[in-house]
Amino acid sequence: MSFSVDLGADERGGSIGLDLAELLATRLLVQGNSGSGKSHLLRRLLEGSAGIVQQIVIDPEGDFVTLADSFGHTVIDAASYSLGEVATIAARIRAHRASAVLSLEGLEIDDQMRCAAAFLGALFDAPREHWFPALVVVDEAQLFAPAAAGEVADDARKTSLSAMTNLMCRGRKRGLAGVIATQRLAKLAKNVAAEASNFLMGRTFLDIDMLRAADLLGMERRQAEAIRDLERGQFLGLGPAIARRPVLVRVGAVKTGANNAMPVLLPLPGADGLNMAELLKPEPAPLRDIAPAPPPPRPAELIRAIEIPPPVPDLPMLDDGEREARLASILANLAAGFSGQPVPALYQEFTVGCRMAGIAPVPGLSEFRRLLALALAGIEGEDGWEEALALGAALPEEMLAPFLALARAARDAAPCPADAELARVYGTASLGRVKRMLGHMEERGVIVLRTDLAGARSVALPHLGWSSAATETGRAA
Repeated sequence: MSFSVDLGADERGGSIGLDLAELLATRLLVQGNSGSGKSHLLRRLLEGSAGIVQQIVIDPEGDFVTLADSFGHTVIDAASYSLGEVATIAARIRAHRASAVLSLEGLEIDDQMRCAAAFLGALFDAPREHWFPALVVVDEAQLFAPAAAGEVADDARKTSLSAMTNLMCRGRKRGLAGVIATQRLAKLAKNVAAEASNFLMGRTFLDIDMLRAADLLGMERRQAEAIRDLERGQFLGLGPAIARRPVLVRVGAVKTGANNAMPVLLPLPGADGLNMAELLKPEPAPLRDIAPAPPPPRPAELIRAIEIPPPVPDLPMLDDGEREARLASILANLAAGFSGQPVPALYQEFTVGCRMAGIAPVPGLSEFRRLLALALAGIEGEDGWEEALALGAALPEEMLAPFLALARAARDAAPCPADAELARVYGTASLGRVKRMLGHMEERGVIVLRTDLAGARSVALPHLGWSSAATETGRAA
């Protein structure tokens, strides 16, 4: 299926189109100083392809939420959700092919980076059956893929840069076509910008940005000055989805607008002959009758006057059965939405859920790791698993959940879990990491793997005398 988005007109007045099918395979980079018309160009692209392809917008300033009124995009206010909930929403967006705008307005830059990383990570880690084609538009991409460390937290920068790199470098195989816009190429990480094959370069004035833009467009350095002379809404386009040679594009009109106000000149208000200094003076406070100050209280009187607030009543005590049931429900919900989030972030959601459910005291972080591993492995309760847990203590903490999944299959003589199932509980999309994990477990001596000539795998736990059946045919990979 072929479809061309009308971007606007060239210098001769002819129409300039953008091949949507080609864009999905080759990605797009938009660059231009503030006021050059980047957001207008992205809006033109989104409006022209709405209803043809799924659209997902990372919007740091809330400029694109107006798409919801005319084109039915779902607006997600990131400030209203936790990181785990944002990741869950992203996974559901891929599953249901919903066009959405993730509004990061109101968040600090560190939180914007963490939220965008969680959202993009969940889009990237979606199961293969949800790899539908989608445009992923990231405005102000230099915020999420900075070329150098700045004043943001190091963990936020690394996770955000990793997510943006995955989007631009490896997203195509998963149906994700990155469309990134930046004010300054010099501030955008080179390994992110280099993966785009289509370019729309708007007005910029700094020499370093002009030279990088000219280099990407295949122009000589002496021609870079032309980028400085571009008007607002004019872009130089190049790429397999646009044109084989640099072409001037004057972006056409759009139906929707941004929420932010455009700067315009307004006449100053007249004072109508009044003295402006007098208007700016605050009104004097009304005079009050000042009663003589009472004598200071004596120390004994002061002590008697202090009221001690009543203590906060304790939460109602839960019996063991009710407490275990509520804990199991919270852990089951976390396990169902698990997509590789860091354990400390999940623990924060866990503690909130415990407090809301009236569970006190809340289990500590180390206890939570063990409970989460049991939930991810699908183990209800803990009876009969003490020896397996003691054996799993010899492994790194992140390997406990896949080890217990193997142990459960071995204890029940069920088919050995496939690599894809182990990857899910391990929190990764890489089957290579799963193979290295299994190799590490076997080197430690906690499991023994056997693969027959048909490729079916079985696992044994020699310390416990448990052994699984062979992997079902077609599920080993």
